[in-house]
Amino acid sequence: MTVKTIALTLLAAGAMAQAQTPASAAKIEYGRYLAEEVGKCQICHSPRTETGQLDKERWMKGAVLDFAPMKPVEGWHKTAPDITSGGRLWERWGEAAMVKFMTTGLTPKGTPSDAPMPAYKLKQEDAEAMVAYLKTLK
Repeated sequence: MTVKTIALTLLAAGAMAQAQTPASAAKIEYGRYLAEEVGKCQICHSPRTETGQLDKERWMKGAVLDFAPMKPVEGWHKTAPDITSGGRLWERWGEAAMVKFMTTGLTPKGTPSDAPMPAYKLKQEDAEAMVAYLKTLK
């Protein structure tokens, strides 16, 4: 390959990446909207600061829940896991299983999640958008 060919190839690749960015950015923003404004995932999955505010530095990094049922609920979890792409859940499940969980409400083992996590059954494109957003969180 000549230097000119390499330069043209790199320019074309950059143009393609730039052309795809608005669609990707829109998908991620839609996923953020679904996760934060509709699902309110941060309420359980983000810890709070000493003032009670959600900790923006540890957004969706997992937290101890500050609520519990009045009577014992079988399988109730006192903590919510880290759902960022840097967390153990993401590492164990992977992107495809995260999407499947959000579309079926079932874990990779085929079981529903334990309380208090609701069993979401989102449309495929909505689940993919949420996972695209979560993937941006480290």
